[in-house]
Amino acid sequence: MNPLSLDCPVSCPYGEARSPRFDFPVGQVRRVAAADPDQDVDETKRNILKLLAVAGIVGAGAGGLVGGTLQFVQPPTVGISSFPITQLLDVDGSALTVEKVESEYNVATSSLYLFNYPLRNEPNFLLNLAPVNGEQPSPSNPGAWNVPGGVGTHGSIVAYSAICQHLGCPAPAIAYYPPGTCPQTFPTPTNPNSPFYIHCSCHGSTYDVTNGAANLTGPAVLPLPQIVLVADPDTGNITATGNTPNSPTVNGHLNTLQGDYSVGTSSQLAKENPVIVCFFGLPS
Repeated sequence: MNPLSLDCPVSCPYGEARSPRFDFPVGQVRRVAAADPDQDVDETKRNILKLLAVAGIVGAGAGGLVGGTLQFVQPPTVGISSFPITQLLDVDGSALTVEKVESEYNVATSSLYLFNYPLRNEPNFLLNLAPVNGEQPSPSNPGAWNVPGGVGTHGSIVAYSAICQHLGCPAPAIAYYPPGTCPQTFPTPTNPNSPFYIHCSCHGSTYDVTNGAANLTGPAVLPLPQIVLVADPDTGNITATGNTPNSPTVNGHLNTLQGDYSVGTSSQLAKENPVIVCFFGLPS
């Protein structure tokens, strides 16, 4: 017998019998248990247990990642629970009073005067629709008194959202058009050919400033939200206290009170130049 043969019987004088644990093809790796060299380790079971353990760790990590991602894409809602009482300030920072508005602004004022309310990203127009000469409005003397929601000597001071109710174009794309801005006129409750209105140059929506910013032309189908203004009987200071009951939600907000932080106790007028385009949509 070849003494180098590994397949040696028990009777071989120079070595013990070959252990059956070595009976596997050359080149194949097989692990054996340390406690019992003749007992194979079940590698399939070992690998399955490893995979389950790794899957558990990955799953826990993925769960945390998904939870974090959902928290990121759904941030806490920013907003307020009620309308603030906000003192309006003139462009110079002083308190805005009825006297100042009636002396500084009228139906022919071409610049835009905007203030944010109730949230910082919700601009509004401040308008005084009284005629230039202060006399009774008429078709030949454009202007309006006793406007719904108006304050002041003749109820001519009003405020409306400066965000279009169609697709949310903000001022100055949506703007107040004083008499003579465009040749187009519209029938209103007080004038069959009113030459002043709020108009959006984005898609042609037009609103009646003498009647709660109701629609004059589409494509918008909702009026502009109207701000409730209050004039102090002693000082004449003008404050904003909310929206009129029939006001819709400000465009782009799920709720007029949600979508940004409160303006706080005061809001200052800012002057802007309007974007004027005499293009009008379909009649509403």
